[in-house]
Amino acid sequence: MTTAVPAPRPADAVVVPLRAEPPGRLRRVPPPRSHWTTTNLRRVVAGDVAAVLLSTVTAYLVRFGHVDTGPLSDVLMLAGLPAVWFAALFANRAYESRFLGLGSEEYDRVVRASVFTLAVVATTSWAFQLDIARGYVLLSVPAGTLLLLVLRYLVRQRLHAERGQGLHMQSVVVAGHHEGVVAMVRQMSSASYHGMRVAGVCLPAAGSVPPAVRETSLQGLAALGVPVLGDLDDTAAVALREGVDAVAVLPTPEVDGAFLRRLGWALEETHAALYLAPAVTEVVGPRVAIRPVCGLPLLHLERPELTGARRVAKGTVDRAGAAAALLLLAPVLVGIALAVRLDSRGPVLFRQERVGLEGRSFTMLKFRSMVVDAEARLQALAGSSEGNAVLFKMRHDPRVTRVGAVLRRLSLDELPQLLNVLRGDMSLVGPRPPLAREVAVYGDDARRKLIVKPGLTGLWQINGRSDLDWDESLRLDLRYVENWSFAYDFMIMWKTVGAVLRSRGAY
Repeated sequence: MTTAVPAPRPADAVVVPLRAEPPGRLRRVPPPRSHWTTTNLRRVVAGDVAAVLLSTVTAYLVRFGHVDTGPLSDVLMLAGLPAVWFAALFANRAYESRFLGLGSEEYDRVVRASVFTLAVVATTSWAFQLDIARGYVLLSVPAGTLLLLVLRYLVRQRLHAERGQGLHMQSVVVAGHHEGVVAMVRQMSSASYHGMRVAGVCLPAAGSVPPAVRETSLQGLAALGVPVLGDLDDTAAVALREGVDAVAVLPTPEVDGAFLRRLGWALEETHAALYLAPAVTEVVGPRVAIRPVCGLPLLHLERPELTGARRVAKGTVDRAGAAAALLLLAPVLVGIALAVRLDSRGPVLFRQERVGLEGRSFTMLKFRSMVVDAEARLQALAGSSEGNAVLFKMRHDPRVTRVGAVLRRLSLDELPQLLNVLRGDMSLVGPRPPLAREVAVYGDDARRKLIVKPGLTGLWQINGRSDLDWDESLRLDLRYVENWSFAYDFMIMWKTVGAVLRSRGAY
């Protein structure tokens, strides 16, 4: 048996040497004694038990006034509904670790399980002519669903807080091309709540990329405090030696099917998971599926659901939500209008032309937060912009009024856009509505944002708003366009409340 000779490494690369392993055999790394998934899963299950039992017992007491060993149907009803509910949660895979802690999929599965529970109870009652109190079921299931979602959210927030302290983190080795690896490491480092801590990276062998590209990547990794542990061919040995929890592989010409197959076999000797980043990185969820084509498993990309009945349903929900919000917030809107009028000279509302669906212009409404001649002063302040290459932003803009500063910090100046949603120009959730001068410098990627309506809130608002650079802002907007769903909208609106209270990037 011959042993491959590793390629020479440049002197500037910080590479940790690999320990020798017996030829043809990789060292088995035992799984860790404890893992964050076990702790988190116990919390989730405990919360679900509390939510289901509390909602069913409370609904029973409200409907019947007491709990006793009365008719058998009453006892079966009190005990049977929680059993069916938990069976539905398991059937909808609401306890799989990959759905817990991140994204909207966890909440979506909880809602689907609750709807399934209602359907099973209704069908069973009709099929066997059972006398089941409808009031009990219609009270316990909706209340319990809401409680399930709230408790799971609290468990998630606790997990994120602990990850912010460095707990419950998964160690990961990132392998791929230089620029992509640096970008992923930077993203993982900035989003600690995802629970990924990069132990090191594996890069293509020296000589396969221009020296300037490699030098820039090594400098970026050094600034992030992440070592280079080997070449791409060393990935499996590095993962086994370091005992990491996961290996993330990015697209690169050196990574082919044979490489991934060998890497997968090697990782079977460990507890490490294998993550493969597709070339289309912003498309996730139900749009992505593996399907056999001519005997080959290919990644199938469904079209984004931007037309048809779901688009009509989104418009209906948007208008209904905007109308309800305007009615509930009417006293607040009147109070803000009076404050704006008394604080400075000028109209209460600020009207500005923005670009919306398919490039059509519309007049966006906001409470005026600047002096009347703010637009005329913009040119003089252009050199003081703290925004990105496309957007003008200043943390301490001299054009902002006293009341306007408060409105901007709490995002209250955006509330009149509920009228835009009611008129159909905007959605409750969507990409940021751009100015015409911004659209004029858009590339092809940025123009894809215009195939959906702009939103009153969106991923850009809950992830930092004005603190985002242009590339990050565009990436978030495109992620929303590619992966829209009602569950996604609900998650964004829920997180908007926290983003407004924290006022991050609001200036």
